[in-house]
Amino acid sequence: MFSVLSEKALFCSLILLVCHFAISCKANQQGEYLNKLIQSKRFQQKDIYSHEEANNLSDFGDEYVVSHEHDVEQELRLKEADKVKALPGQPKGVDFDQFAGYISVDAKEKRKLFYYFVESTLNSSTKPLVLWLNGGPGCSSFGYGAMQEIGPFRINRDSKTLSLNKYAWTKVANVLFLESPAGVGFSYSENSSDLKVGDKRTAIDSYIFLQNWLKRFPQHSSRDFFIVGESYAGHYVPQLASLIQSENKKNRNVINLKGIAVGNGWIDDNLGKIGMYDNFWMHALNSDETHKGIEKYCQFKNSDVSKECHGYLQKAINEIGNIDLYNIYAPLCTNTSHFENGFDPCADTTTANYLNLPQVQEALHVKATEWFSCNGKIYWTDSATSILPTINELRSSGISIWIYSGDVDGIVPTTSSRYSINSLNLSVHTPWRPWYSEKEVGGYLIGYEGLTLITVRGAGHMVPSNQPQRALTMISSFLQGILPP
Repeated sequence: MFSVLSEKALFCSLILLVCHFAISCKANQQGEYLNKLIQSKRFQQKDIYSHEEANNLSDFGDEYVVSHEHDVEQELRLKEADKVKALPGQPKGVDFDQFAGYISVDAKEKRKLFYYFVESTLNSSTKPLVLWLNGGPGCSSFGYGAMQEIGPFRINRDSKTLSLNKYAWTKVANVLFLESPAGVGFSYSENSSDLKVGDKRTAIDSYIFLQNWLKRFPQHSSRDFFIVGESYAGHYVPQLASLIQSENKKNRNVINLKGIAVGNGWIDDNLGKIGMYDNFWMHALNSDETHKGIEKYCQFKNSDVSKECHGYLQKAINEIGNIDLYNIYAPLCTNTSHFENGFDPCADTTTANYLNLPQVQEALHVKATEWFSCNGKIYWTDSATSILPTINELRSSGISIWIYSGDVDGIVPTTSSRYSINSLNLSVHTPWRPWYSEKEVGGYLIGYEGLTLITVRGAGHMVPSNQPQRALTMISSFLQGILPP
């Protein structure tokens, strides 16, 4: 038997690991917040739902109420008030409509979620509706998803002007960005206790948000609807989809859910951690000795960490050095950083500078506030140890499910996604093959019974930031219900 670290000593050790990640990964706070949760779950087991509890999202009792009565004229007035005339610094010639504002999800607690909605730039009336969610947990879908990944604009280095994103997903869909839960980005609550939140209430609030948003934008209520997200949205996306499916069976305000896609998503604690450390070794970031030590001493299914295991995990981090673990080949943000394939390693800084401009907040119709990409004051109370049971449930429902993975992400690598999917023991329908974007290999895919795994070559944790063209090719195929060429 080997000795086990005390809970207090383990906590301190894990904080040191998190701090190391934070230093070497300044370019991606979203990934940093995910890593904090991964580490903290080792010593907060009392706060973590079992598979059965976390995935039983249909049994809410009286925990939430969606009003089925609404004033149509009032909603139309609110929609008109939410229309963004122009974002400060946007280029000339913008010919698409954009909206931003708040949707109430709890009138009693005055809990309101911020949204940003962009109609498709091409034939919007015929395009599907896509809801985009970023993870963390506690990070902004507007600051990341809209302004750094799939939205119509990119923020220039001056933090004052915008340029068009020629690979925006709004070319193929009407895209809705939701900052969730309350406390993230511009979303807020008058009750400070609402910052204590977890998977379950996040799913409930997101569902209430959708129902109320569709009252304001009723022309989208019958559209084909897809949910897409990345990182800890590996929890958000399947859980929200499961709740929608459950509520749809009651035939009230049915949402026309057609599919979900999760990018570099955290979906299983044990297999995710095994895949992460295996990936370090496979990409020559760790020595053979360290990898063998982790395999020998670290039992990731057990919340206790032995001295020997902790020593090898610490050694693994030390061996990696100062790189961006969320894109292991990307440059870090420095005074001399340059754009690489359209990716700005200092995008977090320029985004925060821009979204904190008073004129920008006024244009977005938000409460004047100090905007942060992630909120460190949010305390996460419940997190399923695995989302695989929920994914399996959705797989049998017939909706399209894609798990996509940037293949140079070090924190939620392709190995973690493959280990998780392989544990379901699904039959293969489409053998492993390359797929193409602009006559180049965009990545690789394999089709299983009711689920597709697809990789994106040369992309890290934030796939559309690192490989925008390949990401657009991929999502276009997903929305059409076909595999990429």
